[in-house]
Amino acid sequence: MSWLIVGTLPYQDFPLLDTKCFVGSGSIRLGDEDVPITRGTPALLAAACLAAEALGVAAPRAILAGDIGRGDGSCRVYQRLTQTMLERDESLLVFHYLQPDLDWHNRLLLKIEERTRRPTIIADAGFMYVAKMSGFASSYDLFTPDVGELAFLADESAPHPFYTRGFLLQEEAQVPELIRRAYHHENAARYLLVKGRRDYVASSRGIIAEISEPCTETMEPIGGTGDSLTGIVSGLLADGKSVPAAAELGALVNRFMGAASAPTPASSVADLLRALPEALESAMSVRNSGIEQSCLP
Repeated sequence: MSWLIVGTLPYQDFPLLDTKCFVGSGSIRLGDEDVPITRGTPALLAAACLAAEALGVAAPRAILAGDIGRGDGSCRVYQRLTQTMLERDESLLVFHYLQPDLDWHNRLLLKIEERTRRPTIIADAGFMYVAKMSGFASSYDLFTPDVGELAFLADESAPHPFYTRGFLLQEEAQVPELIRRAYHHENAARYLLVKGRRDYVASSRGIIAEISEPCTETMEPIGGTGDSLTGIVSGLLADGKSVPAAAELGALVNRFMGAASAPTPASSVADLLRALPEALESAMSVRNSGIEQSCLP
């Protein structure tokens, strides 16, 4: 499968790139550029590349530009994608950190819908926000929110996460109700992977799977572990798995990765990603054996 990851990097002068990506020692190689593996889109890219290598599938292509919050890099990415979408052959599109821009989003989505063969589409982070804000959330195959982002999806009146109502103060016990609300108001993709202390895979029919073990408490404060999860799921989709199967297995892989790394507060997401191949093997072994991974009370 040919696949594409789209996002931005937090560097003012980073050029617009449309290129293959590869993981080296602590960095990602993008054309002539080396990017350190940190949280955000670099963590997603690294996880996706490492998952692809472990699964024996082709590495993803990436479209990226530098953006420090002004929207200029995001605009260049939107423009590049819109101009080339009908010529592209990727069958999986993964959208990550882009400044929410309704006009550009809708123009791009229209081009995607014009393609002869519709790709599978994942949205995380900023692109998930604009997908919901546009009213076309149901055009997507998977959203990967954390609990706070799920609260935004569940709030039918919030135009931006900043204006989300008191759902943000709810405990994770409210996640099933927030999932129900998101689907009721048509603000969710065909599937959701909700990232948290307990991970949920859901559709409009309800919760499909809950994954809570292994639980590594010291993994929680490490930035980028939600991004790595989206990257792992993307790799599993590139390997041909269905969306719900990739979401459930990806959540399990991410947890095994944390357990195998034995992280400390000083650990980074790059430290955890070294254990990804081992974690993938462990998770697939558990899934094939049929052992349940929902052990929290």
